[in-house]
Amino acid sequence: MAKRARKSSSGGRRKRATGSRRSASRKSARDGKLPKEAVTLVVLLKPREGQEPLLEAELRALVGPTRREDGCITYDLHRGADTPSSFLLHEVWESREAHRLHTQTPHFIRWNARKDALLLGRDVTFWTQIV
Repeated sequence: MAKRARKSSSGGRRKRATGSRRSASRKSARDGKLPKEAVTLVVLLKPREGQEPLLEAELRALVGPTRREDGCITYDLHRGADTPSSFLLHEVWESREAHRLHTQTPHFIRWNARKDALLLGRDVTFWTQIV
């Protein structure tokens, strides 16, 4: 009689044990708890006349590589619901140092070199979680 393979409770799929700080930080962020040193950035961006499509393309190009960085917990791009030409970046980093290192990456340096030609205004604020 042939032996039957047992399925795990996850439907036969194994979860990888990562042990990385990034995955632990993302899990705690989903639970509503950020690391003690975490900072949230809210970045409001307004494009120059006629630059909205290029600005959106540049911002979209930042999302993937930034989300893969160590220390990045959340990096989301939003468009204004009432002012569709405005954009908002909601960023959560493990620490100010993690954000500082982000500003030294090739994709951020590229963005930084191009942003002035695309932006009419930019407002950046740092926040820390209370509860």
